[in-house]
Amino acid sequence: MNDKQIIGALAMDLKRVALAKHSGSKKVADRFWQEVINRKEIVSKIKLPLYLNNFYNNLENNNDKDNLLMYSVILQNYARNKI
Repeated sequence: MNDKQIIGALAMDLKRVALAKHSGSKKVADRFWQEVINRKEIVSKIKLPLYLNNFYNNLENNNDKDNLLMYSVILQNYARNKI
């Protein structure tokens, strides 16, 4: 996978977690959250701007559904426009 696909997949996983939390589906949210955590090693190898690195490093502490949705949009826009 190239960088654009990795960032895009991470954005989609974050969006799925946010939507599952919003609808009250804890099992689905937990499953996609594991996908987000599993991508941590892959994403750490990508050269990202400082603001994205800071947000990604603090993601585990800030996993409110609204914040996750916001982060997914930020990552999606980054993947579409900057890579």
